Amino acid sequence: MKIVAFAALAVALPMAAVAAPESYTIDPTHSFVHYEVEHLGVSMQRGRFDRTSGKFTLDRAAKTGGVELSIESGSISSGDNVKGSRPRTLDDHLKTADFFNAAEFPRVTFKSTGVKFAGDNPSEVAGTLTLLGVSKPVTLKVERWVCKENPMSKKPMCGGNATTTIKRSDWGMKYGVPAIGDEVRLWMSVEGYKD
Repeated sequence: MKIVAFAALAVALPMAAVAAPESYTIDPTHSFVHYEVEHLGVSMQRGRFDRTSGKFTLDRAAKTGGVELSIESGSISSGDNVKGSRPRTLDDHLKTADFFNAAEFPRVTFKSTGVKFAGDNPSEVAGTLTLLGVSKPVTLKVERWVCKENPMSKKPMCGGNATTTIKRSDWGMKYGVPAIGDEVRLWMSVEGYKD
């Protein structure tokens, strides 16, 4: 009997050591994509997109993962949204065909094609950014990644920050270049809860 129990344990242990990929749903309340762009060679202007959704997977044992993000282009927020006596706000202008063309292209998406790890955590995410109907490869550098239990809800969660820099003209957004910078820094703050 002891031999049978030992054999069963010996078979079960390797299976327990092989972790399956874990799936997480992005928390839209605490996940935002921010941008930074030079304005007229004077200052760096910053803003964010207020609505981001998606999923990511993580398998720390196999050193694999993946992410799919959907960003609502019409949720862009520059900090200028009160029109007053002007014909439009900066937020209104950014939603037009000069920039994000939110009516025709309501979403900006990112879908990963590969993830590199440093130890147990992702350090780099390669993928495809689709903006204005144009899809091009970009690589996100993960600057911070933490997995833990939410101290309030007690739910398992993971999240962190990642950055990349793109040239917006590569996606066909050429309005105002070079007075309004072509180079745009993006950084993402993402949190997700285990499904």
